[in-house]
Amino acid sequence: MSALITINRLGAKGDGVADRENGPVFIARSIPGDVFRMNSENSFDLETPSPHRVKAFCSVFGQCGGCVIQEVDDEIYTKWKKAMVETTLAPLGLSDRVSSFIEAHGKGRRRVTFHTRRRDDEIIIGFMRQKSHEIIDLEECPVLIPSLKKSAFLLKPLARIVLKNDKPIDLAVTATLSGLDVDIRGHGPASPELRMKLTLEAEALDLARLSLHGDVIVERRTPKLHIGKADLILPPGSFLQATEAGEAALQHEVLSHLKEPKRVADLFAGIGTFALRLAEQASVHAVEVEASSIHAIARATRDIAGLKPITTETRDLFRRPLVPQELNVFDHIVIDPPRAGAEAQMRLLASSSVPRVISVSCHLGSFQRDAALLLAGGYRLGTVSVIDQFRYSTHCETVALFEREPTKAKVKRRLLG
Repeated sequence: MSALITINRLGAKGDGVADRENGPVFIARSIPGDVFRMNSENSFDLETPSPHRVKAFCSVFGQCGGCVIQEVDDEIYTKWKKAMVETTLAPLGLSDRVSSFIEAHGKGRRRVTFHTRRRDDEIIIGFMRQKSHEIIDLEECPVLIPSLKKSAFLLKPLARIVLKNDKPIDLAVTATLSGLDVDIRGHGPASPELRMKLTLEAEALDLARLSLHGDVIVERRTPKLHIGKADLILPPGSFLQATEAGEAALQHEVLSHLKEPKRVADLFAGIGTFALRLAEQASVHAVEVEASSIHAIARATRDIAGLKPITTETRDLFRRPLVPQELNVFDHIVIDPPRAGAEAQMRLLASSSVPRVISVSCHLGSFQRDAALLLAGGYRLGTVSVIDQFRYSTHCETVALFEREPTKAKVKRRLLG
């Protein structure tokens, strides 16, 4: 006999979950409020759609592995994303610290990495199919900004030049103020003949710059971005926040946690996403492993009026994190590590006397671990903001404030100036 089941919530991977006495039932592409008929062969038929259900806007949704959720309204979607962070903080007893949810998709994602392969004489370029290494050939992607939406299709002539066998190639594409910046990945060194072919194709496609694993093939226009008051030249293949709105939201949240700043350290500084804005209020020491990014920050600050001094340091914070004696000269630490988090640096931060640590995280698992280290070291968690620049995915980012109670000695030193 068939039975009716109701979807109660969304799971961590975007599947609908029906909580039953004998355990949860997961149904792909279902949403809270959907009622399904469960048949004897464990198949499910949608009996009554949820009032929160909306139509997916992408023709390949459900096939493409890029987006996991598009068929739910904003109310349920926002609750789901906030619940992810609350669940992350629950083992620490701090699930009530989530203060805000900031929608930061904006006009769409301004950077994307396409996978491309040759299939017989056909060039396939796009994203991986769900739970597969097969590539879905894309005509366009609606979550990208307008200048990138059809870029997968437009870049096929470029892919044809570099794809000579079955070896996969990736194309990392970034939209800059000067045009598209493309970095080819997965290819060996380019011969003079290949460089000439790529140069001609870059001209035909009107690319701002084309590089191969960061080695510039041709730069027709210098790829530039605005960060605060600075014009920054983007190093080839460098990291950039996915959306312009996301970058602005992250900056706003970080700056909102400053309290009479004088000396701030920006750890894992990248191209200066935070350092260049922090310098509007305090002197900044930016630390980053990529020398090209450090050089970009230094070059961007030349002849810029209205910025406090920015010093830079090229340093691998995984292998050589700052020790307490180095950290304690700062009144604020801003730390924005990659997905792996910053366990070694957080352990030393936990032993420091820095009054305020502003943690920016792009992975909830590493955020939970790093937060636990700071809490064990005596820091208090203030508020946590959820920044959603990767809309329609399971990915979300957080900005969290950790504070240490100042000792009487520190208060006295501050009073003495």
